[in-house]
Amino acid sequence: MSTTRHRPAVGADELRRRVRELLAAHPPATTDRLDFLRARFDAGLAWVHYPAGLGGLDAPRSLQAVVDAELAAAEAPDNDPRRIGIGLGMAAPTILGFGTDEQRQRLLRPLWTGEEVWCQLFSEPGAGSDLAALATRAVRDGDDWVVDGQKVWTSSAHLARWAILIARTDPDQPKHRGISYFICDMTDPGVEVRPLRQITGEAEFNEVFLTGVRIPDSRRLGEIGEGWRVAQTTLMNERVAIGGGRVPREGGMIGLVADTWRERPELRTHDLHQRLLRLWVESEAARLAGERLRQQLAVGQPGPEGSAMKLAFARLNQRISALEVELLGEEGLLYDDWTLRRPELVDFTGREAGYRYLRAKGNSIEGGTSEVLLNIIAERVLGLPPEPRTDKDVPWKDLPR
Repeated sequence: MSTTRHRPAVGADELRRRVRELLAAHPPATTDRLDFLRARFDAGLAWVHYPAGLGGLDAPRSLQAVVDAELAAAEAPDNDPRRIGIGLGMAAPTILGFGTDEQRQRLLRPLWTGEEVWCQLFSEPGAGSDLAALATRAVRDGDDWVVDGQKVWTSSAHLARWAILIARTDPDQPKHRGISYFICDMTDPGVEVRPLRQITGEAEFNEVFLTGVRIPDSRRLGEIGEGWRVAQTTLMNERVAIGGGRVPREGGMIGLVADTWRERPELRTHDLHQRLLRLWVESEAARLAGERLRQQLAVGQPGPEGSAMKLAFARLNQRISALEVELLGEEGLLYDDWTLRRPELVDFTGREAGYRYLRAKGNSIEGGTSEVLLNIIAERVLGLPPEPRTDKDVPWKDLPR
């Protein structure tokens, strides 16, 4: 007979008790915000489904809502998740899945508290939709890797301390098999960040140039040459983070248009009414699908279904923002400020309609282009025959570029 003893799962009542203890020891009204967040992490109430000692309690993921509701009722500070979304949604699950114990202990706490911002060095000028064709090289030199290359469309690079980075370590292998995954210190010599101005006038994205950047092998995630497999964890979580965020009924962009419709009857037409109704129904269907996806996540890792959510998010945002501009007529053409700024976060609901219309154009590119996501859905969700890929088994160095 097995002698293995299983620790009982932490339930909702136990989590509420731990929240009360946290609040009693660190009253939000009199505790420094960062001190409170650190204490919350150490109490296992940051992300309850993570292991004990890493911000969690090995509890069911679905119970995070219990903790969040209790802390919100106590007006406790949060970690401003919109500002550190790349760290929370992409870097953290990858570090948890592939990092060493030392990497997890060093990186996860300041990531969650927001003390250290993360960015993602994946896309390149010649490797966006075809990410596996990336050309950034990492060459082994003793205990270090020397990295040279260029990355692009890097959100928050101007704020980041750390980056998740994929680079080619073996050009003799086919493109998917010669990649390794690293953690890059953005303050290291040879890392240059340049603003990339967008159609909104802002430089929320960046170009990042890597010239002779030395990365210790101790900051590699996963095995050498297994970077593409590690990157899939990042990408699947990214699509859920972008397209599967929790919103209330009639929340987000559809709520803004619905409010305008109710408050401005002089703007209404029959055609606009029909379009608004269709988009409202589609938004509600997407919201409910997102809730179902989060329930699936509560018992496992994200799969290709997240690609469908991200695709729906992009299409809806673009169609809703176009409707809003048309509904507002001349007012919809106004734009508040074209000054070059480098914002800390994307705020769709805190700006005017013109900003939402322009910024939503990027939703079908960032986090996986809509065309790539359609292929993923077709092949990995619907089981349709894959597209022919003539370069699948060709060494990367022999591919035409």
